[in-house]
Amino acid sequence: MDACVFCGLISADSARWIAKESVVVAFLPLPGQEIAPGHTLVVPRRHTAAGVLDVQAADLAQVMDLAQRIAQKMVQRLGATGVCLLNASGPGSGRSVDHLHFHVVPRYPGDDDDSLPWPTGRSVHHLTGDVQQLLST
Repeated sequence: MDACVFCGLISADSARWIAKESVVVAFLPLPGQEIAPGHTLVVPRRHTAAGVLDVQAADLAQVMDLAQRIAQKMVQRLGATGVCLLNASGPGSGRSVDHLHFHVVPRYPGDDDDSLPWPTGRSVHHLTGDVQQLLST
């Protein structure tokens, strides 16, 4: 997995670490790449090429647990009033790194909606069939 930037950071122990646990790690983005002060990436140590589509359930649970703890600290220690938890998974998602990762982005008083890291466009794709029926388990 040498081509994976996150696997490389973990292997070289060269990130700006927030947390290093046995299954999952958290680190700050490169300087200048932050969406907001405190923006943190939460990543499983085990490589997952398709993100949430191929991660082991136990690893995902650990990722979500750490993301929640970091989000709580953002509110308690950084003065954030909320957080955005962002992920893109799969080749057609617009992801930038082929390894499961969640961005935990703190939101602060005065942040405008235009700074909200959320897709603003709408898909033009049309499905045949009932979406509720197709997705129901």
